[in-house]
Amino acid sequence: MTDQPSPDPDADKRAVRRFAILNAVRIGSLLAVMAGIAGAQNVIAMPFPLAVALALAGFLGFFFGPYYLAKYFKGKQ
Repeated sequence: MTDQPSPDPDADKRAVRRFAILNAVRIGSLLAVMAGIAGAQNVIAMPFPLAVALALAGFLGFFFGPYYLAKYFKGKQ
């Protein structure tokens, strides 16, 4: 017999939810970058500084958001 604890039945549900959150952050950030570029090119009516800020925020969110969320999720285990 082994003395290993039984696996957590909610682990799969948490993993799927975390994966969905990470992908939602990536998609939302990509949309922010696209909206910022469209605003900078006057395809969407918005002030130029706002468009650049939106594109930069989306860029940073796309690359760093999932990384920090994954670190946060690992810390909660």
